[in-house]
Amino acid sequence: QVQLVESGGGLVQAGGSLRLSCAASGRTSSRYTMGWFRQAPGKEREFVAAINWSGSNTYYADSVKGRFTISRDNAKNTVYLQMNSLKPEDTAVYFCAAGASASVPASEWDYPYWGQGTQVTVSS
Repeated sequence: QVQLVESGGGLVQAGGSLRLSCAASGRTSSRYTMGWFRQAPGKEREFVAAINWSGSNTYYADSVKGRFTISRDNAKNTVYLQMNSLKPEDTAVYFCAAGASASVPASEWDYPYWGQGTQVTVSS
């Protein structure tokens, strides 16, 4: 089992930046791919970004490419999502997820472990 706890959400003006963190605990000795997803009010949860265990491979949704950067520090069992040039449409609850895939999947079905989420609100 892996427990995930997100932090770093908040209220920011359009054009601003936030950095989300996701701390993992429990069975962290396994090599997990980590992903970020988000869910806006009234919408389905959608993929944002993913990173493989070594950090050598990343994948982004088109909507955030060039603005968001996913990274990880395995010594700290933490994955990050740096979000720049934020837009009101980025407003959502952001979830961290962990999975055993060797690649960087975008489907939530590849991630059995999930955090509780952190709210990001971008005002116009």
